[in-house]
Amino acid sequence: MAAASNSSRSVLCRALVRSATPRPVATCPMQMRQSLRAASQGRSARAMSSIAAGSSSRTRGATARPQAAGSLRAPPQHPSSAIAAARRTIFIQTEPTPNNDALKFLPNHRVLPEGFAAPFVEYLNPRATISPPNPSPLAAKLMNIDGVTSVFYGADFITITKAGDANWAHIRPEIFALITEAITSGETIVTVKEAPAGSEAAAEEVDSLAYNEDDDEVVGMIKELLETRIRPAIQEDGGDIEFRGFGEDGFVNLKLRGACRTCDSSTVTLKNGIEGMLMHYIEEVKGVRQILDEEEEISMQEFAKFEEKLKQQKGVPQSAEI
Repeated sequence: MAAASNSSRSVLCRALVRSATPRPVATCPMQMRQSLRAASQGRSARAMSSIAAGSSSRTRGATARPQAAGSLRAPPQHPSSAIAAARRTIFIQTEPTPNNDALKFLPNHRVLPEGFAAPFVEYLNPRATISPPNPSPLAAKLMNIDGVTSVFYGADFITITKAGDANWAHIRPEIFALITEAITSGETIVTVKEAPAGSEAAAEEVDSLAYNEDDDEVVGMIKELLETRIRPAIQEDGGDIEFRGFGEDGFVNLKLRGACRTCDSSTVTLKNGIEGMLMHYIEEVKGVRQILDEEEEISMQEFAKFEEKLKQQKGVPQSAEI
């Protein structure tokens, strides 16, 4: 319990330190509310300008003239220099996370493709690694390692989660080898394929914290606070956060991903860290609710039954001695 409390406090402290230093935002809730409102409006303006810029660039591209036949061309590259360029220097770092069963790998190389809509991709079973919308040969190989239960891709890091009875000393070398091989060979880490419309996979392709013109003012402020203050701290711990809506009861529905998804202190982090910050700056927020998938709910119910059974077994000898 002490470890869970310490890890949750560390996440909150990093978020508070980050919120205090990078930008001149007052800690007064009213001033912070005005800042969040202005930031949300700024995201709206940036979204509209990017759409306009994209349309104008497409127009210029359509009217551009083909290159003249006499234009200069780059000289052919020498075979030896081409081979040297193909060899990439890679240095993979690892960082621990608050979750003892999750390890963060930083390959000094971009993991998600440029222009990828979502900030992360998570594979919870082998089938997801070969199915649309984002199949990954590397994730398929990593999931094939005995003891690996999930693979999480951030923009520039990979988080591997193992089973509780697996040993990092046994599986870490194989993880290193597979990541190194994929990057040095130039293998495409994530392939983008079109998912069936309306499916859950298609919904995950969009960043849940991105600007949406249909969002009301409160939702816009919630997203801005999560994006600028909460998400960076959670990404440092090898995870991410997903916004699942704001209910009429005043509760913000969130889902933790990556290393934070199976962390013992995830509930404490949501309540003591994220909930406290949202309620402090946005008066309409009454609390935070963690959203679990069906498989996660079943596993939690089974774990609760197992804990109850252990408590009953411990109580039998004590009653017999009395």
